Amino acid sequence: MNAFEKNFFSDPQLIQDPNPYYAELRKLGPVVREPHHGVFMVSGLEEILAVYADLESFSSIAAPLGPFTKLPERAEGESLANVIERRRAEIPLSDLLPTLDPPRHTRQRALLNKLFTPNRLKENEEFMWSLADRLIDEFADRGEAEFCAAYAGPFTLLVIADLLGVPREHHETFRGWLGKPVASVSEGKVTGDQVFLHLYPYFTRYIEERRASPGDDVMSQLATARFPDGDLPAVKDLVSLAFVLFAAGQETTARLLGTGMRILAEQPVLADELRADPEAIRNFIEECLRFETPIKGPFRLALRDTQLASVDIPMGSILMAMNGAANRDPRVFKDGDRFDAKRPNARRNIAFGHGAHFCVGANLARAEARISFERLLARLGDLRLVDASALSYAPSFLIRGLNDLPLRFRRLA
Repeated sequence: MNAFEKNFFSDPQLIQDPNPYYAELRKLGPVVREPHHGVFMVSGLEEILAVYADLESFSSIAAPLGPFTKLPERAEGESLANVIERRRAEIPLSDLLPTLDPPRHTRQRALLNKLFTPNRLKENEEFMWSLADRLIDEFADRGEAEFCAAYAGPFTLLVIADLLGVPREHHETFRGWLGKPVASVSEGKVTGDQVFLHLYPYFTRYIEERRASPGDDVMSQLATARFPDGDLPAVKDLVSLAFVLFAAGQETTARLLGTGMRILAEQPVLADELRADPEAIRNFIEECLRFETPIKGPFRLALRDTQLASVDIPMGSILMAMNGAANRDPRVFKDGDRFDAKRPNARRNIAFGHGAHFCVGANLARAEARISFERLLARLGDLRLVDASALSYAPSFLIRGLNDLPLRFRRLA
């Protein structure tokens, strides 16, 4: 059985390493219908860009769950777009930003744009520099640490907490929630941790308090933000945006940091080169994003009969925009299965998506990675894996990243 004949959404080997599947797709074509769920797997970069650009043909309603999205039944002659808007409340996760289509998506995203202002990002970046060193101080003398728990998880969590204006005295409370499991539904499995259990009540309380008595803090700015037409968003809309920032931004950036540290531990010469030339870290990050894309790809629902790369796509079909596969598209990236920190077109990767749903936190994630790798390389030397054979990846058809990363090192500063 070749890789394509396996179930991409559940096969344990493909979940641990999807690259053999991507390689089979390259042989079959940029758009191929897989046999288990009937999902059209879109692996070509240009074809994915076409899907992202065609908002009339493809809806984001299925973005997180793909073939497991439960859609209401459609009346005879009724359009899919009308069903989605009329009965959206019946569709799982349909109130989250990644599942929205214009114009509703445009209105919600405008609220986030008010948060990601140059001044706010500058303040947040100053916090990142101090946070990076504080976290490294906690384990630098030990000579060994599980990197994901000691650094990547808390760093990305607290950066977003700071961006959203969570008071500094509450940061340790947030950190204490990280990694403590609690039941929640994700891809049909029981997963999650206490961060997400507590986010809704925490932000609901604070936004309501700030609306009643606004101050000069960031949380007050978020609480009093208005849509472009002047309407005041419902509290649940603002809380949902905070949830998306934590759920998407924290985990994916933590996975990016884990990928980079694994590569640096495996390639000590590269680590030395980046220490000597910190500016080269920027391109190293782009190559990490390309090589091990943290989100394997979102899904889209075909709203009408259409074609893509000469393949007929019937109305109601689910497509997977396989960003991870497209970032190795040989038409764009020469020798794409090889990691090259100096790859000249590494930034052409689509790890952050494209178009209307391009990740609003892309610059934030890049800054987090740049600052982290600069401080980690400056302060830790002789990076090496404790046991390369024991490493495992997240059991998810959406997320690509290490479960944990035990490292050994020597303190430099």
